[in-house]
Amino acid sequence: MRFTANRLPHWQQEGAVYFVTFRLADAVPHNLRTQWESEREAWLRVHPQPWSAEVEREYHERFSGAIERWLDAGHGSCILRRPDCAGVVAEALRYFDGERLAIISCVVMPNHVHALFAQNADWPLEKLMRSWKSFTSRRINSLVGRNGSVWQRDYFDRLVRDQKHFVNCVRYIRRNPERARLHSGEFLLYESKLARSIE
Repeated sequence: MRFTANRLPHWQQEGAVYFVTFRLADAVPHNLRTQWESEREAWLRVHPQPWSAEVEREYHERFSGAIERWLDAGHGSCILRRPDCAGVVAEALRYFDGERLAIISCVVMPNHVHALFAQNADWPLEKLMRSWKSFTSRRINSLVGRNGSVWQRDYFDRLVRDQKHFVNCVRYIRRNPERARLHSGEFLLYESKLARSIE
């Protein structure tokens, strides 16, 4: 296990399966983000790690769940609703499939991305994320005719713990467009043969 931190802690295990979410820089309004950070900071002071499974579940329901609901509400520019911009991201996620990672499932939503993949030990998570974000930022900025940050600086990641967690991640990615009430053409979903085998 390896521990890294940016604004959020990241636990890594070589060759593990990860569920990752990253979002556009403007996907969560500033006032909601500030309130979330304040509440999270207070909660973390009262709940020092290590956490029990119950406390970890509470954390994710309270804080990860809030972010997911805000993302699905469609805040921000939602430039990934544009097929050309979404295509850049989808292509980047799958470009090194079988080399740097094994992509299991991913969805490009209007203002965020979810990906489930097995990591190649030679490509730590932060290196993969930096590669995806820097490449897609340049391409998307070129398409929309602007400069500046496309993505939020950090990302959310979870090590997939077991088969049940794995199945839940596949289903979560598959159902995210429906939960966000998106229509065909407003998202891009990819599922490997393994992901498609899960009902």
